[in-house]
Amino acid sequence: MMVWQQQCHLNDNTRNMMKPFSIKMRIVALTIGLLLTLVFFRLIVALPMMQSELHTLVSAQQFSIASYIARDIDHSINARRALLSGLAGRLPTELLADPVAMANWLKLQHQVNPLFSRGLSVIRADGTGVIADYPAKNGRDRIDFAGTEWFRTVLQGQAFIIGKPQRERVNGTPTMIMAASVRDGQNKIIAVLAGMTNLDAPGFLDGLQQTKLGGSGDFLLVAPDDNVFIGAGDPSLVLKRTPISEAYSRYVRTRTRPGDITIAPDGTEELSTVASVPSMGWVVVARLPTQEAYAPIEALRNVMLVGSLVVLLFLLGVFHLMLPRVMRPLTTVARSMRSMADGSTALAPLEVQTNDEVGDLVQGFNHLVACLAEKETALEASEARMAFLAHHDTLTGLYNRGMLEDHLQRALARAERHGLQLAILFCDLDGFKPVNDNFGHDVGDAVLVEVATRLSRGRRRTDTVARQGGDEFVLLLDDLEDGHVDAERLARQCLDALAQAYEVVGHRLALSASIGVAVYHGSGDAVSATQMMARADSAMYRAKRAGKNKICFNDEMTPRPNEQPANAAAPHGSTPARAHKQ
Repeated sequence: MMVWQQQCHLNDNTRNMMKPFSIKMRIVALTIGLLLTLVFFRLIVALPMMQSELHTLVSAQQFSIASYIARDIDHSINARRALLSGLAGRLPTELLADPVAMANWLKLQHQVNPLFSRGLSVIRADGTGVIADYPAKNGRDRIDFAGTEWFRTVLQGQAFIIGKPQRERVNGTPTMIMAASVRDGQNKIIAVLAGMTNLDAPGFLDGLQQTKLGGSGDFLLVAPDDNVFIGAGDPSLVLKRTPISEAYSRYVRTRTRPGDITIAPDGTEELSTVASVPSMGWVVVARLPTQEAYAPIEALRNVMLVGSLVVLLFLLGVFHLMLPRVMRPLTTVARSMRSMADGSTALAPLEVQTNDEVGDLVQGFNHLVACLAEKETALEASEARMAFLAHHDTLTGLYNRGMLEDHLQRALARAERHGLQLAILFCDLDGFKPVNDNFGHDVGDAVLVEVATRLSRGRRRTDTVARQGGDEFVLLLDDLEDGHVDAERLARQCLDALAQAYEVVGHRLALSASIGVAVYHGSGDAVSATQMMARADSAMYRAKRAGKNKICFNDEMTPRPNEQPANAAAPHGSTPARAHKQ
């Protein structure tokens, strides 16, 4: 128990050092760790997955819009191709000689189908000027078209040609020319019908330039083979060379619909998706800055971070308010255990108040207390048993020789100090040896136990009854008024008690005893315990020699009270040699 309490004191001394690792701190640390792990998972795993899904979704939407615009552009070009080819096929050849009539015919056609915003022109086959045009423009009859690439291509026999977009010389407006050959009955080119339109003309590319994608995204129309922008949401890019034409050209060749992160001409990172215009080999690029495309993800990331911070602060507040209350039963139990360990309160079981882990702890502690109490009781019983055996005879339970000597020494000291009297009665059974020899030691031991019972019966609290060894018993009578009289009276009682028949283990036995008495009168020379025992022992042997079942005092020459001794007693105060006992 002391070792356990010392260990508890040691644990109590180290308790403060372990405070940072308390259950409260571990619960808080675990919760924060789980929250941070969740935030980390969301930021590192969940958000990239969501961003990838958003990337796919936005790319699909961009491709859908870009494909629609590309089809619209392709439709516009094919409509102009069909119109110009049809006009070239049904142009009245006789009007080639009448410019005014030709101009009126062109006017009528343009009013019916005004697809060319810059008008229609009929050019001489040698390219030396315009025969007629509508709307009429001064000086066009003197323009030499023979040197232009698109005109030479028409003359080489191609029925229809679309020239490369270019800026008009006068006002710099981006324009594009389409031309078809006019043939006679022999399929000979006799003129060229040309139509010119502004790129941003209504019904052509104006929708591409005016349509916005999201808040800041737009569309580009790129000619990969020429490495120029045909149309763009930013008018300043039109007809400028593009450094990313290779990528767009690759998309056209592989017929893919990518949604890639690219770098815009102004250096902005953007999400681009491409759709092709089949009739021209152009591509429509839908582009949206990634900052805007992934704005929901960024907003969600900010919400997660702010929300996690709010949740963390909320949890810390909850822990601050609730954990002490939740941990109070455990704290109370720990305080009670520490109080018991300190010795402030007695070690006792605690009341089980909750059916949880704290209750299990209390039950475990109560079991420990019960075990300790049981062991302590067993130890006390063992110590008491050992103490009893150290001072008592193991067979009869009477005091042993060592305890008798101790009591005798103290009685002698008390008698000498206060002038009191005491007496020692040395009893030895007569004829005990044949009992062991004839009936066995079990019967002999039972007889000795019965003798001890009879000698102890009726004794005062101050008297001492001891077993000297074997069949010898000693009675110490303390605080006597008349040593001889009191000792003789008690000795007679002992003889009468011991002379009664013994019923033990199915046998009826008769025994007697010889008693030697030594009396100390409390005056005269001091005497030791050994001397007193020797005197009583000597008197006992005189009683045996006198015929047994006798009482003999060490200061008498004859035994008392019954019969005269058969032999002369030893001189007063002498210690005879021990004779063989019967």
